[in-house]
Amino acid sequence: MVRKILVAYDGSELSKKAIEEAKVQAKLVKDTKIYVVTVVTPGISSNTTAVAGNLSMKDAEILYPRLENIKEELQASGQVVETEIITDFSQKNPALALCDFAEENDINMIIVGHRGLSNLQKLFLGSVSGTIVQRAKCQVLIIK
Repeated sequence: MVRKILVAYDGSELSKKAIEEAKVQAKLVKDTKIYVVTVVTPGISSNTTAVAGNLSMKDAEILYPRLENIKEELQASGQVVETEIITDFSQKNPALALCDFAEENDINMIIVGHRGLSNLQKLFLGSVSGTIVQRAKCQVLIIK
């Protein structure tokens, strides 16, 4: 059976650390496939939504070449990897799209960076990592 790991990638330092952790996790189980996934929301500006954890289509244009580089790097180290940009028209917390992807693809583990939001910010903005922990039906590894 293939172990499937989803890495939530948004270009942040914590998402880069999440990719490094996915490499470590992949070495623990011989047959592992890594999915590096970015969620973007069309029709919004990156200035207003980046704080909430959402990425705009403009952000996706910047991240696409990075995802291709990550894919090439992981493949060069012998990993089976797939990258994907999910377009989420609901404009809700990106965690919902990530959890849906995880369920649809029988993901065994989600690795996501933690954001150090205050309680007030969490109340207004939501937390991607917190929502994933609450909603995911698989293991979740939070990177700090």
